[in-house]
Amino acid sequence: MRVVSISVNGLEQAVEKGFFDWLAEQDADVVCVQDHRMRAYEIEDRNLIPEGYEAYFIDGELNEHGGVGIYTRHFPKAIMYGFANEQADREGRFIQADFDKVSVACVLAPCALGREEELIGEDDLTVLDHKDEFMEAFGIHMQKTLRKRRQFILCANLQTAHHVTDASPLYHKTDFSGFLPHERAWLDRLFDEMGCVDAFREINKQSNQFTWWPEQTEGSRKKAGIRVDYHLLTPGIRKTIRDG
Repeated sequence: MRVVSISVNGLEQAVEKGFFDWLAEQDADVVCVQDHRMRAYEIEDRNLIPEGYEAYFIDGELNEHGGVGIYTRHFPKAIMYGFANEQADREGRFIQADFDKVSVACVLAPCALGREEELIGEDDLTVLDHKDEFMEAFGIHMQKTLRKRRQFILCANLQTAHHVTDASPLYHKTDFSGFLPHERAWLDRLFDEMGCVDAFREINKQSNQFTWWPEQTEGSRKKAGIRVDYHLLTPGIRKTIRDG
């Protein structure tokens, strides 16, 4: 099974820019889409389903929450919308498709980059607090997932880089969310203590392998990039990795 994932920053705009052409070249069985920024019913209404795929999407209460979805060539046995966390599920941050031998999930963490101290809601909660709460809840979910006998692939935009090789020097000595010590420590626990597998780093050990860049730095991508996207695997399928 070939699984790919992409954060599209708005699905409709991505399709206009050639997303489906790119997708056809991937020959993927399952495609996880983060940050689609639409109502789930609009995906079918606006004909945003590539030929040969079924589509399963979840949206957030607000389009700015992003939302996630899965395109698949294979009919899943079940779809799980959310992971039983009220706030995250209202924001459309998790969807999972269960197939015969493996489950594939699509995950989108809140982004706090550049908005760390901005207040949201009525509880004086900052955007960074909101992200931290999500990560704590998702960490508990991952502990439960890794204890199951079933195998899982979680395509996750965690809005956080792990090691210095995953972030350009711009982030190494800043107070920006995405490379803060406590955020990186969360990833330490995920990989080192829980035993989750970072599929990309099983294949590629090179630095400067980024998945996100600020729009204003298009001309100097290596100077401002960061790797915040992961394929998280349960250890039982580590040996099946062919490409990151």
